Amino acid sequence: MKKPLVGTLFALLLFGAGAAPAAAETRSSPQQVQPAVKAVDFAGTVALSNCSGSVVRTPDSQPGDPALVLSNGHCLESGFPAPGQVVVNQPSSRTFSLLNSTGAKVATLRASKIAYATMTDTDASLYQLTSTYAQIKTAHGIDALQLSATRPVQGTSIKVVSGYWKRIYSCAIDGFAYRLKEGAWTWKDSVRYTSACKTIGGTSGSPVIDTATGKVVAVNNTGNEDGARCTDNNPCEVDESGNVTVRKGINYGQQTYGFVPCIGVGNKLDLTRPGCNLPKP
Repeated sequence: MKKPLVGTLFALLLFGAGAAPAAAETRSSPQQVQPAVKAVDFAGTVALSNCSGSVVRTPDSQPGDPALVLSNGHCLESGFPAPGQVVVNQPSSRTFSLLNSTGAKVATLRASKIAYATMTDTDASLYQLTSTYAQIKTAHGIDALQLSATRPVQGTSIKVVSGYWKRIYSCAIDGFAYRLKEGAWTWKDSVRYTSACKTIGGTSGSPVIDTATGKVVAVNNTGNEDGARCTDNNPCEVDESGNVTVRKGINYGQQTYGFVPCIGVGNKLDLTRPGCNLPKP
């Protein structure tokens, strides 16, 4: 995992945060239509005490619904969930620093509960806040980021937006790992970034945003730091035949479209809804 940060213990993780290279210039014929690019900034992202995150909504979320914050399962204040463990509706009073477009803190948001968290099949957490989307918008002028309801595709241009570091990484989806194994945990259908996204500790939980739609398609969670095979902080890819591939220096995120069918009226998580395939307790 991209380790959560506590105090100064992990200060040495600051190495290697290079900027993405500029894209090569290409010529387009008049018949070619280039995808529009949404402006991606820090608005709606949050900084946790040890990780990054974002205020998110589904396509059906309403202004009066309690807002949700997306981060990683391994960013929980209680520590890493065990393999097979799923946390649902657990009380929490955790706070989050809400950022505006420039990365400046504009408010402190507070959770009422952990609606969902796991490190099984995916590495994600959803906190429910004491504030509604409308209250956040009225008080601070900040809109939530929308979760995409569809699976992303290879080649998609993305930005990984870290509220903890106030840093944006730009790259593309290089492909997908059938299984991504790291220590005791295994994740399914993980997003693999191209090498330009050199994410570091503290970027855990950052929203991965499709630059063409402005929607969240994944949550950043890990990378192979040392070239080791399937160990903590050195995930490996396992294909359908069991073949293992190690990609030193390559980073990954977990897809988020699977949350959309699991969230119903009032932004309430319901794991029994049709189409909801998230791991269950």
